[in-house]
Amino acid sequence: MELCGIDEAGRGCIVGPMVLCAAMIDSEKEEELRALGVKDSKLLSPQARERIFKELPKYVTFQIILVPPSQIDEYVLDAAGKNLNWLEADKAVELVNMMSPQKAIIDCPSPNIKAYSEYIQERLLHKKVELKCEHKADFKYLIVGAASIIAKVTRDAEIEKIKQHVGEDFGSGYMADPRTIEFLKKNWSKHAEIFRKSWTPYQVISGKKKQKSLGEF
Repeated sequence: MELCGIDEAGRGCIVGPMVLCAAMIDSEKEEELRALGVKDSKLLSPQARERIFKELPKYVTFQIILVPPSQIDEYVLDAAGKNLNWLEADKAVELVNMMSPQKAIIDCPSPNIKAYSEYIQERLLHKKVELKCEHKADFKYLIVGAASIIAKVTRDAEIEKIKQHVGEDFGSGYMADPRTIEFLKKNWSKHAEIFRKSWTPYQVISGKKKQKSLGEF
């Protein structure tokens, strides 16, 4: 059985794209990923992720979608009835349609797994795909763990490209990182294209939303 796993990286960062990956393997060979060291990317060091990432093409086929900040903002700010969860769902549909697996396991960001699953199932070109959406699927299933590694390494590479472009190391791109906060304060208008303008910290510092001070994020 052709088994596909889908996961994302960079969902919560304020800088750069969100990356989604679909990885596919023959289900009978999935256990081979365990010997390679595959697991949820968050449980691996950057060095381990890079090592496994280089080996994964020997085991899986995969597709990647980069979702730029502008498209994220479109869903969060402009699209009626849309939000980040539905954006992920739409991209998952694209990936499943590209891969045409017999079974797809998707790491579900929504608290309503039933509604999320139905939304995706309705939009699939191949209705016979067995679909499983679960919370923490990257932790539970090796093939989703493989997708999480590919997505994370790809996202980190995109962040490095942005750092080269702006000529500054702004850290992780997440608001929990003091370097990212300082970079946003100084560059929200100079490098506006790299930021997610729908995120509250950007709205606050650009004057579009009056809330607590940026230092409190």
